[in-house]
Amino acid sequence: MMQVLWCLVFGVKVLVLMLLGGGFSALAAEQPQPPQVSLTGTAVYELSFQGRTYPVWVDVPASYHSNQQDYPLLLVTDAPYAFPLIRSIRNRVGQQGKNIEDFILVGLAYPATDMPAFSRSRDYTTSDVKTRPAQPDENYDAPAYGNAPAFSGFIGTQVLPLLQQKYRLDRQRQIYLGHSYGALLGAYMLLHQPDLFSHYVLSSPSLWFDQRRLLEQTPALIRTLPAKTSAKIWLYMGGFEQPGPSARHYNKLNMVADMQHFAKLLGPAKGLQVKTQVIDGEDHLTVFPPMVTRAMLEILPGKAPYSGNTDQLSNFLC
Repeated sequence: MMQVLWCLVFGVKVLVLMLLGGGFSALAAEQPQPPQVSLTGTAVYELSFQGRTYPVWVDVPASYHSNQQDYPLLLVTDAPYAFPLIRSIRNRVGQQGKNIEDFILVGLAYPATDMPAFSRSRDYTTSDVKTRPAQPDENYDAPAYGNAPAFSGFIGTQVLPLLQQKYRLDRQRQIYLGHSYGALLGAYMLLHQPDLFSHYVLSSPSLWFDQRRLLEQTPALIRTLPAKTSAKIWLYMGGFEQPGPSARHYNKLNMVADMQHFAKLLGPAKGLQVKTQVIDGEDHLTVFPPMVTRAMLEILPGKAPYSGNTDQLSNFLC
């Protein structure tokens, strides 16, 4: 009986609020909004390109403000996903330079006016598939493709100069890191401007794009490269990114074979140093975090013998 009476009283109160025009929205509006999550110490710059505004996210390590040395740069695409992940791996696994050398992290984010999938499809791809008839099993549903030539120019003429002006960068160690379409963009820059970055870390590059057009162009593009370049290339792929029996395997695409073919084309060319690794047990969605950890440990080894001691991690988690 008491429960019935309570329900009647509560219902009357709700009805009164609704009759007064407030309804449930009035109750919600009165509640204070909790603070938003933010990444301490980060900065955002905005650059204009092709009528759009691109956010450039930057995070410096804690040691940056206590010395005057130059720091390696790691620039990554798809910032909303990759930037906080790499920042956390650097801070936790790196242990303030002990396991991984401290570096300045930069993320290229999408314009606020774009859907992320449309933005990356436009800016990271190397040819415009909309100019030819669609082929069977193709699904290019973004509004635009093929802006990689212009976008790589944007990185070279606007993004890197801004960073070099604002921060103490080691110009000999400027690392590019991209995954999927982001790695396809990296492959394009490597074949057209190999000295733009000292290292190209390409995770699951989408060399299948546009019927493997960039892969087919690679031999001719290599012939146009400078006689000698010092670029170092790391190619990673998940073991499931090829045909196989499980649900995690691809049905038709063989991205592992494409990567290995790309590496063979690059290997003897113009002094390029190429390393490949297939990470077992990983697919296109899961390969990125372990790839980042392995790449940083190898490319930017820390100042002391590696230690996985968790007893001293409390200061390195953020």
